[in-house]
Amino acid sequence: MLLIQITGDGLRRFHKLSRQLGDGTARKIYSRAINDAGAKSATATGRALADQAGLPKRTGAKALKKRDRSTPETLSYAIHVKGGDIKLKYFKPRETSKGVSAAPRGQRQIFAGKFLRAGWWPYRVNKDNWHGQVFYRTGIRKFTDKYPKGNTVFPKGMDQFEVARSGVYLPVEAETGKTAATFDRGKNALDVRVTHYLKRMAAGAFK
Repeated sequence: MLLIQITGDGLRRFHKLSRQLGDGTARKIYSRAINDAGAKSATATGRALADQAGLPKRTGAKALKKRDRSTPETLSYAIHVKGGDIKLKYFKPRETSKGVSAAPRGQRQIFAGKFLRAGWWPYRVNKDNWHGQVFYRTGIRKFTDKYPKGNTVFPKGMDQFEVARSGVYLPVEAETGKTAATFDRGKNALDVRVTHYLKRMAAGAFK
């Protein structure tokens, strides 16, 4: 969870405003400013998260969709980050003779033993009901006289497989690198929004 709230110098400024304008008015100003900063920060952070993880922009936005907006009572804006161990299918996978090539975090690599299609090499076929998923076998690869290597019938247990995942956890990514830096920049813009609302109030526009 990413959190925007009044900290550091902002607390001193908030208490000063509370004395000058009254606690209720100061809380309204800061709550609106926190919501502005939170919304803008979430948009920018979602884009940075998608870039860092190697995912489409819409996926980053969806990962940060759940938010708890500030109220004058809470003065806090929470952005919930979801997306644990993302499926490999979302990282532009391509099947090769050695496994599947995919690009988690934008770095293309080979995931040995993974597959996208069915059949024996070189006669591989796409399966529509697999929906582009990447898989790996969980059965035992044991060839016998009855099931020689290259046979069109799988050895016992070889038809068991599971969806392959990338090891990319979006909540973890959100707290590191470019994503964390982007969120911090957005969070630190809070005072700019407070000043904006103070100017509106001075002009009689704040109610």
